[in-house]
Amino acid sequence: MNAPTEKLAGDVRVLASDVEELLRATATQSGEKIAEARTRARAAIANARTAAIEHGRHAANATDQYVRQNPWSAVGISAGIGLLIGLLISRR
Repeated sequence: MNAPTEKLAGDVRVLASDVEELLRATATQSGEKIAEARTRARAAIANARTAAIEHGRHAANATDQYVRQNPWSAVGISAGIGLLIGLLISRR
């Protein structure tokens, strides 16, 4: 995943967590407007999670297709990343 995608995924997780916390905090409140807001919030969370899952599936499929079309490039990239991580870990 690239940085903007990771940031978006993180933002969606934070938003979902905040909305769920808000729903729990207002669980004892009653009224038509509160109930409507809860319903909309739950729908928004469900839609955001569905979109994130679909985006993740699309990214996984694109990665799989790239690796199948370019296996040696994928091996080289993976080895380079592994080497970089190894160097960073060994410095600590």
